[in-house]
Amino acid sequence: MKAIGEAVTFGDDVNTDIIIPGKYLTLLDPKELAKHAMEGLDLGFVEKAQGGIIIVAGKNFGCGSSREQAPVALRYAGVKCVLAESIARIFYRNAINIGLPILECPGISSVTEPGDRLSVDLAEGMVLNLSKNQTHQATRLPAFVLEIIEDGGLIENLRKRLKGR
Repeated sequence: MKAIGEAVTFGDDVNTDIIIPGKYLTLLDPKELAKHAMEGLDLGFVEKAQGGIIIVAGKNFGCGSSREQAPVALRYAGVKCVLAESIARIFYRNAINIGLPILECPGISSVTEPGDRLSVDLAEGMVLNLSKNQTHQATRLPAFVLEIIEDGGLIENLRKRLKGR
């Protein structure tokens, strides 16, 4: 399973209030949430994301509250994958639960520029910067996590498993 897209870069400590501001938490439609993703940092983010992008960030991505709307907004905005130096644990699990691939990749933020074309092999954790012909090793996702992502999230994964019984 691979994610391919252009890099959109962010720094350290991107919190969930920045990913989706609190005033939008009353929105229930994921497509409506997506319209406001990252607007506190980049007003052009939604337009960039529409073609399918890969977020590259520094340390502590997704820190702050445990709101599930943050990874939902990113996924529905067009984010194919998140690569970060480190990821807040609750955000990491929420991302997996809604089917958004997310990997820790030490050093990635210092060697990736906005617009670099990336290919991420989720099973191997291999990140290829196609623009610079460089490879980087990210954490490998366990098989059960890959299955959840392939199924579109935890709920769909559970539905699939229950049908198989």
